[in-house]
Amino acid sequence: MDDIGSRLHDLLRVIRLTKQRRSEERTAVPSGALGMLALIDRLGTGSHARELAAQAALDPSTVSRAVAALVAGGLVARKPDPYDGRATVLAVTDAGRAALDDALDWYERLVARALADWTPDEIAAFDRQLGRFTEAMDNALHRTENLEVAR
Repeated sequence: MDDIGSRLHDLLRVIRLTKQRRSEERTAVPSGALGMLALIDRLGTGSHARELAAQAALDPSTVSRAVAALVAGGLVARKPDPYDGRATVLAVTDAGRAALDDALDWYERLVARALADWTPDEIAAFDRQLGRFTEAMDNALHRTENLEVAR
């Protein structure tokens, strides 16, 4: 388990460096807000901040700050909710979609460079195992949360 812990530490370091480099090279999306922009895009026009918080498993105040940065940057627009005149819904703007596409293309090129000398079978096996690991970690976290709530 020590080796896995070391590998996870290395992975988190590389992810942090990758996000830092992306935000330096692709400045259109504020640092730390790319995932929120992608989530708003996936949910489509009409998503509410509370839905984003639930989907992202983030505190509403964290979502609120990220959305405010995206709105200030012109990447997301607040529109009146057609079903509730007191509320607004979020929509990715054309500039937001272009910035998102650019950032995702940047990540795709980076991963392609990193895996350039891997065989298709190695890539497929890595994909399966990474998906399995992510699901197992998510399940372990939820089991822990459920146990804590039950106490």
